[in-house]
Amino acid sequence: METTKNTPSIHKVRRDVRGGKRGQGWKLQATGTRVRRPDPGRVRMDVTEGNMTCAAGLVEFGAFLRERGVDGLLRELFHHMKVDPLVVYPMEAQLRLMIDLHIAGEARPFGLEAMAHDALFVHLAGGHVPSVDILYDDLQRFGPEELVRLEELMTGITLDRLRRKRPRLIHVDIDTTVCPMFGTQEGAVPGPNPRYPGRPSYHPMLARVAEVDGICGAVLRPGNTSFGEADVPTIERWLERVREAVGPDCVIRVRIDAAGDCALLLKKLHALGVLYYTKADITQDLADAIAWHTPWNSVSHDADGRPTRQAATVMFQRKVWNEQALFPRVVALRSRDRDNGKQIFLWQNLDYTAQCWLTNDTGCTEDDVAAIYNDRAGIEPVIGELKGAWCIGKAPSASFDANHAAFLIKLLAHNLFRWFLAQRFERIAYWKTPWARRATILRPGRLVRSGRRLTLRTTEVVMPPLRC
Repeated sequence: METTKNTPSIHKVRRDVRGGKRGQGWKLQATGTRVRRPDPGRVRMDVTEGNMTCAAGLVEFGAFLRERGVDGLLRELFHHMKVDPLVVYPMEAQLRLMIDLHIAGEARPFGLEAMAHDALFVHLAGGHVPSVDILYDDLQRFGPEELVRLEELMTGITLDRLRRKRPRLIHVDIDTTVCPMFGTQEGAVPGPNPRYPGRPSYHPMLARVAEVDGICGAVLRPGNTSFGEADVPTIERWLERVREAVGPDCVIRVRIDAAGDCALLLKKLHALGVLYYTKADITQDLADAIAWHTPWNSVSHDADGRPTRQAATVMFQRKVWNEQALFPRVVALRSRDRDNGKQIFLWQNLDYTAQCWLTNDTGCTEDDVAAIYNDRAGIEPVIGELKGAWCIGKAPSASFDANHAAFLIKLLAHNLFRWFLAQRFERIAYWKTPWARRATILRPGRLVRSGRRLTLRTTEVVMPPLRC
């Protein structure tokens, strides 16, 4: 059987980065060699070594943060939270400890118990790892003012990267997610939860800049909080910070799902000078307008020349839009290919289903509006990665403010890690966190003291070839 060569996913072969050899199956088969596993009992074990580490990459990561002034910022913003002369573990040191803990892949503060034996982790913690109870107590210290500072620090990493990049066009994706809770956490109440109906949960809201893969806004909300007019001031504040970072000449495209079909929100987005793209809430009057609209512009055709995709700008205006002096462009797309998104059947004699979007972008075609919005699907795997690799859905405390602080610290670690990859390991910066963490952070090493100098002996990170 012939194997396919030069497959599109060949860049996912990551063995070379860890220094491993490629498979030798063809070569061994030609020489008639069969692999036989050795007896592991014949390998002598020496357990006297106490200077080993499983996260040698924390040294390079820590040096990177210190060069960028992150340690100084933590001290400037949070030192006041623990100022007693008898304090042993300052707050800035505790925050750096928790960042290292999450960078190493631990989901909760309790993961400190697993890392307390690691020689490098202990050294970077100042030579003494605190009790896990101290971390829980320190999370309890966060109040509203400290949470604002922590969120601004987290988003400041993304905004600083945008200032350095000076883009002409960026995409800001805003979305919410459900984090089911299985305890008695404060603020965890039943709300919209398709997977666990009736289960208490949190309902955080996130904003991401696609160009730098960084979080530019985040807030933890109780589970019964839905997206609506109450969130408009928060989104306005996020976008004002982004605008300040990229300057007045940069085009900002904001993409939101159907929850963004809110007159007050759309009016505010238009006033901020950004282009918005949101899925429309197809009410009965809008469905009627789409069904009776003519003409339609054919976008693509099948082999017989029949149109498979048709687009149109529908003349439609809701009463609430008139009250807000809002005049969005209503873009509809009908297609025979049911490929993505929620589509509605409106024509009995035609094999078409319809989708609809709202935008204030009048300079692009209807098909381009659909394509721009569909690219917002990139935030879905990012949220999945934040839940899986950074565990933002885990709540370590019964206090809501403490859980909010833990949530923001994990997002801060995510933003710092993405910045670190972009600066030091650009060729693998597009990798998902689990793979990038294995390649750059979770490397074996041994601490050696010689001549009053500490040396870390570890493996080399071999970069893959440039992507075409």
